[in-house]
Amino acid sequence: MREIVLGTAGHVDHGKTSLIRALTGIETDRLKEEKKRGITIELGFAYLDLPCGHRLGIIDVPGHEKFVKNMVAGVTGMDLVAFIIAADEGIMPQTIEHFEICRLLGVEQGIIVLTKKDLVEEDWLEMVQDEIREFCEGSFLEEAPIIPVSSTTGEGIDLVLEELNDFVSKYQFHEVFGPFRLPVDRVFAMKGFGAVVTGTSISGRTVLGDELQCYPSDQVAKIRGIQVHSETVESVEAGHRTAINLQGVDTATVSRGMVVATPGSLQPNYMLDCRFLYLGSSTKRLKHRTRVRVHLGTAEILGRISLLDRDELEPGQEVGVQILLEEAVAVWPGDNYVVRSYSPVATIGGGTILGNISPRKRKRATDSDREYNREVFQVLLEGSFEEKMLLFLKESGAAGLTFDDLAIRVGLFGKHLKKALTDPLSTKKMVVVDSASQRYVVVEIAEQTKAEILTSLAAFHKANPLQLGLVKEELRSTVGRNVDQKVFGYCLNELTRKGEVVQEESVVRLSTHEVALKADEEELQRDIIEWYGGKGLFTPTVRETIDHFSEYQEKMIKQVLDLLIREGKLAKISETLYYRKTIIDELAEKVVVYMTENGEIDAPGFKELTGLTRKFSIPILEYFDRVKLTMRIGDKRILRKKA
Repeated sequence: MREIVLGTAGHVDHGKTSLIRALTGIETDRLKEEKKRGITIELGFAYLDLPCGHRLGIIDVPGHEKFVKNMVAGVTGMDLVAFIIAADEGIMPQTIEHFEICRLLGVEQGIIVLTKKDLVEEDWLEMVQDEIREFCEGSFLEEAPIIPVSSTTGEGIDLVLEELNDFVSKYQFHEVFGPFRLPVDRVFAMKGFGAVVTGTSISGRTVLGDELQCYPSDQVAKIRGIQVHSETVESVEAGHRTAINLQGVDTATVSRGMVVATPGSLQPNYMLDCRFLYLGSSTKRLKHRTRVRVHLGTAEILGRISLLDRDELEPGQEVGVQILLEEAVAVWPGDNYVVRSYSPVATIGGGTILGNISPRKRKRATDSDREYNREVFQVLLEGSFEEKMLLFLKESGAAGLTFDDLAIRVGLFGKHLKKALTDPLSTKKMVVVDSASQRYVVVEIAEQTKAEILTSLAAFHKANPLQLGLVKEELRSTVGRNVDQKVFGYCLNELTRKGEVVQEESVVRLSTHEVALKADEEELQRDIIEWYGGKGLFTPTVRETIDHFSEYQEKMIKQVLDLLIREGKLAKISETLYYRKTIIDELAEKVVVYMTENGEIDAPGFKELTGLTRKFSIPILEYFDRVKLTMRIGDKRILRKKA
């Protein structure tokens, strides 16, 4: 069953760890330095079995400003926050920062625990509660209960337990669909077992023996063991604090910030389209391409914020931006993130990822660029899944996108994505260009590609009227290198089906195209046939033919030669030797008679039969092999059976 994850938040030394100890009896500060200094440095973990029968996973986060990045990593996967404020100090700097981080990362529910009740008088306690209510007004904690406690005396702990039990009892459990994902917050080696990664699983389900990919790298490892709260299990689903023993990787290649997930379910990238809120508490405008620290899942990555429709952002404004990262990251649309300033370090904003694979670095140089960016982010922010899919397909152009590509881009998988595809496919807004790979393009791109194919063929026919058409691969290169082969094949087949083009083996032509010779070309054709016929077996080379007819353009001569070969009036023996077809056919009959009587023929025998030198005899013998008249065995040739 899915587990609810409770996280703590609050200023340093406000009693987060003490509260967890009082609730669970578990000491979450495990490091020697934490015990020596009396503060939490790394994430700590515990659990609480509630009277309602559910188990509550608990993450204890550090409160000191130096360890905020560790705190941000802990918020990933939280369902509920226990917001801790000490009664003797009230709201402090990290109280405010932790509050903003929880808000930016999408935490929607919580309780407020007012610790150290035993250190203050009742009237002071009431004053602090009023301060907290005012602070939380209009936020996700506005209606949250405030529970005064003393972890030292135990007063109020039962009320916290009662509130948590009530929350979990009423919680609407739902399947978090999609592939398995677990942002890694800790990595260690277990003697005899290898690398172990821990984190809060945030989607999907995985079982013992499954393979997981360690994103953003391409290394894949097999699950050797799974534990949830130190208990060995066969499988784990979303919402559990999980430890996974991976076979095939070591601790040197896996680190906090990575995501272990179903192979092929994520696509690492350096550019993210995002909704970004610049906190109103910021003291100055945010400039385009400001360098920042971006917290995604459990990762902290340096990057720059590209403001796509303006040069500066005022505190409190919310806009669409493109974040340009210095390292690749693997995320989904809908994931939340936090941005902290580069130096001095402070939380300045955050938001939601709208597109996890930007097709390109977005332009902002012109007014039209900026207007396009506004339109794109309008779709990403408010559009339906269909509108988002059509946007991604339009931006992918003639390359198209596969079913798996679309799944990663919109964050829908399996049956959910198939359902979303039903309408745009039935209304022909997009088309399937390859059923095997399930590759799609928007219909406008398919029509544009068809038009480009027709235009390319028309231009080729005009420039080369004597040629039948273009070889298919040459045609694809004229349409554009970025056209996916499957997309090109689909468009070409559609044109063929409609009778607009004709495919003859590997050559493509417009159905209306016919080779029509002009008067001088007809004269050249007659002269070439006569020229080759008069030379007999001692045929001229192509170069000699071109030189002989030098009054014509070389291009025309070559085109007429190609036409004569296609029409079967000349035979192409090699790249340099052509023969009049009737002459080479007569020689073939002569060879068949000779070999029928003698069983075989070799080079000297062929020379004696024809009187030809090696310049002619070797290419002719190889031609006979190629047209399957003869078969070479060592230095001799025999007739093929069908001959």
